[in-house]
Amino acid sequence: MFSNHEDLYRFIKEKRIETVDLKFVDLFGRWHHITIPAKRLNQELFNIGVAFDGSSVPGFKTVGSGDMVLMPDIITAMIEPFWESKTLSFICNVCEADTRKWFYRCPRSIIQKTEEYLIQTGIADESHWGPEFEFYIFNNVNYDNGVNYSHYYIDSDEGEWNSAIPENNLAYQLPLQGGYHAIPPNDKLYDIRNEMSQLIEKAGIPIRYHHHEVGGPGQVEIETMMGPLLKMADAVMLIKYIIRMVAYRHNKTITFMPKPLYNIAGNGMHFHQNLFKDGEPIFYDENNYAGLSKTAEYYIGGVLKHGRALLALTNPSTNSYKRLIPGFEAPVNLFYSLGNRSAAIRVPKYANTPETKRFEFRPPDATCNPYLAMSAMLLAGIDGIKNKIEPREHNMGPFDGNLFDAPKKLLNKIVPVPASLKEALEALEKDHKFLLEGDVFTKDMIKIWIEEKMKEYNEMQNRPHPYELKLYYDM
Repeated sequence: MFSNHEDLYRFIKEKRIETVDLKFVDLFGRWHHITIPAKRLNQELFNIGVAFDGSSVPGFKTVGSGDMVLMPDIITAMIEPFWESKTLSFICNVCEADTRKWFYRCPRSIIQKTEEYLIQTGIADESHWGPEFEFYIFNNVNYDNGVNYSHYYIDSDEGEWNSAIPENNLAYQLPLQGGYHAIPPNDKLYDIRNEMSQLIEKAGIPIRYHHHEVGGPGQVEIETMMGPLLKMADAVMLIKYIIRMVAYRHNKTITFMPKPLYNIAGNGMHFHQNLFKDGEPIFYDENNYAGLSKTAEYYIGGVLKHGRALLALTNPSTNSYKRLIPGFEAPVNLFYSLGNRSAAIRVPKYANTPETKRFEFRPPDATCNPYLAMSAMLLAGIDGIKNKIEPREHNMGPFDGNLFDAPKKLLNKIVPVPASLKEALEALEKDHKFLLEGDVFTKDMIKIWIEEKMKEYNEMQNRPHPYELKLYYDM
């Protein structure tokens, strides 16, 4: 939006901006913000930042050394579309209060170090990314947990379970697993989805398309065009914010939870990715399988070889592994293929030119911190290229056809994705050297991540489940 500070200050004056909102991301991927009067935004603030208590932010600092500062990035400026006062919003890096250097656990700084490392390798100087956003729009959600009770209840106007309601029922509910590309009036969410997409476009993030998804009661998808690494990680956070706020404005609620409904399609966040050097794509070779260059195959080899460890960052919730089960187009085996949605890595058939040639990594979901997840995927790909990891030599494909129906002899040769968050964290503990290259991640950060996520796993694992009462109460 702005290339220099003079244009920024002029805009604030001309548009009579009243407040400035400073957004930043904690280690685990949640937004936080501080709001200041617009008159405080000057060159000194850009130089010294805005102080805050890092000890109160998950994954950052201890009480004894909590002082930190937010450094707004001018290129992220955008008009805040939801506030009553005229507000300009920035995304910030988290820095040390005394030196103003990047804090090593700041997710945004980690992805910027990943970009620097990519350039240092000489492999490429730019990576492009295209995330897909699958989510559910619900009318009502309530839940509670206690010592002697646990429950949740979710409702959607589109839910087939509402077809028998006698009053104010106009029908057109969608059958379970029958929502893919549904058209109005069955698709009751086209207006709200369109409003979301238009606001995302106004935020400078081009939309590829949006549509209703397979899961009948409220599942939709918005997909972006591809863009540079940092820009698209910022975009993931902004898009999730915009989607939530639009839904809230319409008295609805959304979730990116991988599996909010039992036995119905879950929400993934597939990441399309490719590399460029000196403005030229390096993933294309028309004479090779699926039009992929050897560089692309080695990159794929790296992502698949480190796949089980990667999922600790790309699928970091206990709920993630309720989605990664056979039968719902969710990838459960680490192999690649052309146009195959049961593969962990799918090479789209329609992406058949040098500029568009890419692949998508399909296991991730939106409970990930995009800065960490995208950095980790890129580092795995770089490791594959540096070490020439050939997928064919490790039973990672290419395998075409539906492997859900493949012989057991073939399936037994393919490494599966982890079956739980615990398995993924154990894999990360054993396999994280590739993340330490270029000083992008640190052993300390990985240690903190594993410890905190294991706490989540244990909290869930040790809690009685309502279905267990059905199974075992009378035993």
